[in-house]
Amino acid sequence: MNKISISAIVFAFIITGVVWFFFVKGDSGDKVTSNGDVVILNESINKKDDNSSVINQEKIMNATLHTNKGDITIQFVSDLAPNTVANFVKLAKEGFYDGTKFHRVIKGFMNQGGDPFSKDDSLVDKWGTGGPGYYFADEIGPDNKNNAGTISMANAGPDTNGSQFFINVAPNNNLDTKHTVFGYVTEGIDVVMEINSLETDASDRPLEPVIIESITLK
Repeated sequence: MNKISISAIVFAFIITGVVWFFFVKGDSGDKVTSNGDVVILNESINKKDDNSSVINQEKIMNATLHTNKGDITIQFVSDLAPNTVANFVKLAKEGFYDGTKFHRVIKGFMNQGGDPFSKDDSLVDKWGTGGPGYYFADEIGPDNKNNAGTISMANAGPDTNGSQFFINVAPNNNLDTKHTVFGYVTEGIDVVMEINSLETDASDRPLEPVIIESITLK
C-alpha cells in the first residue's frame, strides 16, 4: 500500500441538537458524546434485513469517484476485506452512490459519504442515517489500518456495515479495531484534502455541496 503522509490535526468539537455520530469508549459498549475517539453512523438497524452472507466476488481492482470537485481513485484491498469491497462494487454498479454527497466533513479527520438520503436536500435532517436496507459483518484483522488516505466503512456498532464510508485524511489508528478499511487513495488526494478544507455548518455538513456524480470501476 502506498503510504500517504498527512499531518494529523488535533481537533475537538461539541455536537448539540440531533446527535448523528457517537464516540465509543472502553469495552462496556456504552456510547457517549466525546472528542477524538471514533466516529460511527447513527443508523437504526432492522435485523430482519441482515445481509451478512458472503457476496459474490469480482475481479475489480479500483474505483474512481467522479465528484464535482474532481476525481478520487481508490485501490481496493480485496485480500483484506473481500465482502466489503464486493458490497461497494455491487452498490456502485447499481448507481446507488450516484448523486450522493459527502455529507459530513471534519477537518483534519475524515470526509464521510454514501448516504442515499443525501441525494435529497429536503431530507437533510436524515443525512447520516441512510443505508441500503441491510447490513453485513466487519472484516477487521491485524492489517486493518485506518492510515491517512484509506477508505473505511462507517457503522453503528459491530457488524452493522451498509453503504456509508469515510476517507481518512490523517492517521486515525484509534479506529483500527472498529472500522473496516477496504481501500486507499492512489490518485486525487488533493481533491480529498480540498473537500476536507471546506467550510461546514454546526452539523459538519459542507456549506458547498460535494456530490459523487458517478463511479467508474476497473
